[in-house]
Amino acid sequence: MPRTPPPVIAPTDAVAMLPKWSVHAERAAIERRFVFADFAEAFGFMARIAIIAEKHDHHPEWFNVYNRVDVVLTTHESGGVTERDLALAKIMDAACGDLQNTAS
Repeated sequence: MPRTPPPVIAPTDAVAMLPKWSVHAERAAIERRFVFADFAEAFGFMARIAIIAEKHDHHPEWFNVYNRVDVVLTTHESGGVTERDLALAKIMDAACGDLQNTAS
């Protein structure tokens, strides 16, 4: 039986609940830039999140250069931001701890 796509949440409502995230300028998505001390920390963060994302069957769009990881979250099957994106964003925020990261 096909699963019903989760309901869409306005990106502005999502970022109201996620203060370190911002609304993507061109898509129904949210985004954040994570900045780490070095490549090993950035890659370690991505590895930890990849395992969690796979378990949740929800995968981020991300891009890594040296100590930076740029993340975009949207639920493609719903055509926008959903609770699945909020949950993964909160997991990412918790995984990076108290690092002084900046939003895109």
